[in-house]
Amino acid sequence: MAKNPVNRRLFLKTSLLGSAGAVLGAKVFAGETAPRSFKSKEKPAIITRKLGNTGIELPIVSYGVMRADNPDLVRAAMDAGIKHFDTAHKYQNGNNEKMLGEVLKDYPRESFTIATKIPEPEKEIDDQTGELVPGFSKQDFLKKLDISLERLKMDYVDILYFHSLSKRETVLHKPILDALKTAKKQGKAKHIGLSTHSNEPEVIKAAVDSGVYEVILTSYNFLQDHKDEMKKRIAEAANAGIGIVAMKTMAGGRMEKKTDKKVNYKAALKWALRDENVHTSIPGILTYQHLEENMSVMESLDLTREEEKFLYAAGNEKGLYCNGCKSCISSCRKSLPIPDMMRAYMYAYGYDEMKKAKETLREQNIEDNPCRDCSFCTARCIKGFDISGKIGDIARLSHTPDDFLV
Repeated sequence: MAKNPVNRRLFLKTSLLGSAGAVLGAKVFAGETAPRSFKSKEKPAIITRKLGNTGIELPIVSYGVMRADNPDLVRAAMDAGIKHFDTAHKYQNGNNEKMLGEVLKDYPRESFTIATKIPEPEKEIDDQTGELVPGFSKQDFLKKLDISLERLKMDYVDILYFHSLSKRETVLHKPILDALKTAKKQGKAKHIGLSTHSNEPEVIKAAVDSGVYEVILTSYNFLQDHKDEMKKRIAEAANAGIGIVAMKTMAGGRMEKKTDKKVNYKAALKWALRDENVHTSIPGILTYQHLEENMSVMESLDLTREEEKFLYAAGNEKGLYCNGCKSCISSCRKSLPIPDMMRAYMYAYGYDEMKKAKETLREQNIEDNPCRDCSFCTARCIKGFDISGKIGDIARLSHTPDDFLV
């Protein structure tokens, strides 16, 4: 690593990335080689919290690596004080874990913590039978974990999540619990947990009741209609000694499609972290500007007047964030996976991630506009989203060649 530390604020002011937009910077400068040092001689104190009963103490801001592909940015994050990195078995078809492995092999293993997630089930419980969808097996789960460890060039991960659970039955499913406990017993995971993007209060309550899960990675943001219930469940889990990691804190990235009305990044992140039962967060960091903003949040959670105004005004708007409650599915005559399509819509028009949006549609076998032969839409959204309009808009990506997407 470079021996001469660079003051991170000075670097950003003199860098092209310092003035680039977060999304634009990720697209235009992803391949740029940045200085490997991002240290400051006079680094302000960073707020840290203990991750439940795991014994791990982390800065309140960690690194969600899902969309990141710049190794030098990860190195800069390490230098800046970030200690925890979150990835998953399927992110970037495995290349996300490989990239992290190449970077982190140059650091002492005890100098960072890492989490990965296995698997990403397309569906958990069969809506007709109520049974876990056939296909999950302990053997397959542990095989995927071994592949992830090989990519990461590590013998163990600090946190192993079973990914994207949304029903109590799945959280308490004995084969799943056994697979997680086996991974821990084998020494391949120090701590075990789950992640949840929808029906989070029920999932969190089930995790507490299980007595098995040590960490919960959950969506948590100011636009959730059930944020008051979320706060209550998070407190219960934290009081039970479970570590809480927040994700989806940016609540969709933009407040409206095709506008410059973006979510105030720092205000949204501070909103989640001002809940002291949230121990750390994993926002995506795609540029050096993003990293700088994260560092300032790590140093202080005080809201500026501008941030207060944003939260007050935005709290009464729909935004692009889907609660993932799935209540719309029962009112849809085709029982479409509407929350997943709304998530694709958010990737495309909130984060400008068209390829990720198309990948999400492909995972749900959406190859055309499934609403085109409906004379009227029966699906109802508690947020008032124009479901058929959004589906028709996002479904067009299914026929767009990847070469035209960014």
